[in-house]
Amino acid sequence: MKRGPTNIQLIKLINELKKLKKPIWKRVASDLERPRRIRRIVNLSRINRYTKDGDVVVVPGKVLGDGILEKKIEIAAFQFSQSAKEKIKLSGSSAISIQELIKKNPEGKGVKIIG
Repeated sequence: MKRGPTNIQLIKLINELKKLKKPIWKRVASDLERPRRIRRIVNLSRINRYTKDGDVVVVPGKVLGDGILEKKIEIAAFQFSQSAKEKIKLSGSSAISIQELIKKNPEGKGVKIIG
């Protein structure tokens, strides 16, 4: 019996991350391979607490809209709730997919993993 993700986009993303052979992307890939029930779910309040203006953050899971984001940062995640997207936009920050972050920063320099 096959274990692990069954979402086609998620499987493609995990394979793409593993091909990059950078420690940060390998870590994100291993976190995304976990079962959905224990995958990371992060509220904006936690992101706000552990970041400063200008940070680039990756969440290997889902970002939820609980809390307030008071900084201008770039957040990459596999999924965002609708309220999280709205609050991120209101704060002047940007919500992007992990694939977009890989294209911008294939080396993974200066990227924080939160979760």
